[in-house]
Amino acid sequence: MSLVSRACLLLLLLIVATPVAADDDAFAPAQRNHWAWKRPSRPTVPAVEARHWPRNAVDAFVLAKLEAAGLSPAVPASREQLLRRAAFDLTGLPPTPAEIDAFLADRSPDAWAKVIDRLLAAPAYGERWGRHWLDVVRFAESNGYEFDEVRPDAWRYRDYVIASLNADKPFDRFVLEQLAGDELWPDDSAALVATGFNLLGADMTDSADQAQRRQNTLNDMTDVAGLAFLGMTVGCARCHDHKFEPIPQADYYRLQAFFTPAVFRRDLPLGTREERLAHERAWQGYAARVKPIQDALDRLEEPYRRKLYEAQFARLADEAKLAHQTPPERRTALQKELVEKTTRLLAVSPQAVAASLSPADRKKHKGLQDDLKKHDDGKPKGLPSAMGLADAVGPAPKTFLLERGEMSQRGDEVAPGFPVILRPDTRPVAAAVTPPRDGTSGRRTALARWVASPDNPLTARVLVNRLWQHHFGRGLVSTPNDFGLRGEAPTHPELLDWLAREFVASGWSVKHMHRLMLLSATYQQSSMPSSAARHDDPDNRLLSRMNRVRLEGEVIRDGLLAASDRLNRAMGGRGVFPPAPPDAARDPKAWPTSPDRRDHVRRSVYVFARRNLRFPFLEAFDLPDSNLSCPKRERSTTAPQALALLNASDAMEAARALAARVAREAATDDERVTRAYRLTLGRGPTSKERELAGAFLKESSLSELCRALFNVNEFVYLE
Repeated sequence: MSLVSRACLLLLLLIVATPVAADDDAFAPAQRNHWAWKRPSRPTVPAVEARHWPRNAVDAFVLAKLEAAGLSPAVPASREQLLRRAAFDLTGLPPTPAEIDAFLADRSPDAWAKVIDRLLAAPAYGERWGRHWLDVVRFAESNGYEFDEVRPDAWRYRDYVIASLNADKPFDRFVLEQLAGDELWPDDSAALVATGFNLLGADMTDSADQAQRRQNTLNDMTDVAGLAFLGMTVGCARCHDHKFEPIPQADYYRLQAFFTPAVFRRDLPLGTREERLAHERAWQGYAARVKPIQDALDRLEEPYRRKLYEAQFARLADEAKLAHQTPPERRTALQKELVEKTTRLLAVSPQAVAASLSPADRKKHKGLQDDLKKHDDGKPKGLPSAMGLADAVGPAPKTFLLERGEMSQRGDEVAPGFPVILRPDTRPVAAAVTPPRDGTSGRRTALARWVASPDNPLTARVLVNRLWQHHFGRGLVSTPNDFGLRGEAPTHPELLDWLAREFVASGWSVKHMHRLMLLSATYQQSSMPSSAARHDDPDNRLLSRMNRVRLEGEVIRDGLLAASDRLNRAMGGRGVFPPAPPDAARDPKAWPTSPDRRDHVRRSVYVFARRNLRFPFLEAFDLPDSNLSCPKRERSTTAPQALALLNASDAMEAARALAARVAREAATDDERVTRAYRLTLGRGPTSKERELAGAFLKESSLSELCRALFNVNEFVYLE
């Protein structure tokens, strides 16, 4: 390597390794003045020429842009299209023929508003919109990596999200619970379950380096909190200053310092304070009754357990031995790390103890175990548990900037603090941390309150943009997890700010924002572009029409179940395992088909979310990788999708069940054709379609017609 090349490499390494000073003077004006870092204002609703068209402020902002471009909005969608659009948008399920008839017959001025209110009040609303949030927070029910162990209580977080959305829990409370529910509401089970948000990432439980495993989890928590709530790619600053955004590496570890005191729990006991106290008293009573037996077991096992421990301890390196022998309060930082890395190597399992017993002691051990079992009837049942966070007892551990993200290369110590670019000029970088109660550091509470503050420039904007994206097919900012310099600029910045301020003013009501968007004339447009819009607004950035979007795999599967009248509407509980093709689930342990056939037809949000084996039908329709935050589903068009709708057992069974339903509910072939169209496409057939369907039925079965309807584009697309 030449001298010049070496000098360039050294300079690059120095740039990567040196943290930017915590001073926004280090940023260029274009970085400091980026629109997303500024608190949104409440812009004046613009005046428009076509004053008859807007139905609320949303339309005025949209129409002002259209008029400036010389364009007009599209014509309204038909009432049948509107109802189908709203039903899928808000509940993920098709409208029933009875609901269609009721809406078509209701000519009152508030008919559309009543439809929206009914759909928002349906339990299916939380299931539909819960799925969107679960994508963002990388929800799964297994650990991933090689062994992909099941997380038995992960489903509680999914149910928490669904229940929160159905209750229209204010979004600021939703944020506070997920980041600091254990600190703020320790007696609220829902708040404890909510903190599971932080542990949803993949986890290598068999790692030989447990300290690195913990650091990986801290990194994941920091990254996803930035993406989900702030729309900031803070993870790019883990190893060096962000290459594109004004996020120095020190900012990354300041954010991480809020999480550093957290204890990662897989067994948080749930229940009210009274329930937990009653459970503790019951355990004390049980322990007192079995104490003589347990003491005898402990005395019998102790020499064997000690011998096994000493054998494992002898295999440790000298530095690790010394670390374990040093009292905890006197251990150095390196010794604490060594203890954390090696503790699992010293664990002595009950199975190992039992296997090492002498024949005589094994006989005594069995007798004591039998005596212990006689008290099983009085043994208290365990409280429900969940994965989530708790705060460590004692002083918060120190957080250090890690050069190149390596634990072995500690840099300066950092205190909890907010990103420099987002702080007001009058606020210090370090966060003011006041514990909400004794026994907690208060760090995550400080972070949560800053994230959920009306003054935070990002939180409200990011959430209303996510809502807009799912209703209109694309966000006002088309990079929903990236509001930074490298993200896309908003197509309607004034509208985005107006929506953000309206969201806060509504008490952070998500359902209020749904109503506002769906009541707009913008939402009620047809998806058919005018010739002028096709030419001047080909990508529909100006919202000159509604975007035509393909439904997600879960909605397609649920639509098959609903149309065929087989959908089990039971809510909540552990993930279920519908039958999977043998070639996809070769290991029955990885995908144990649920024994109860009713579980096979549950909504797709309840299908077990396994990281290393995704349900094949859903995977064909772009089910996201749950190792990463997914802000926006891909919408591919592939041969496996067509084959799934033609030949997969889900589609074949749905076609047969729909045919049986149609045969029961309609008497003649003509009536059956109409019924099949209404159940699958939400409308009656045209005269041409009726003619073709009649001819088809003369040569093929009704189930084949139903299968054909499941395979038309209109079944999987929203107009």
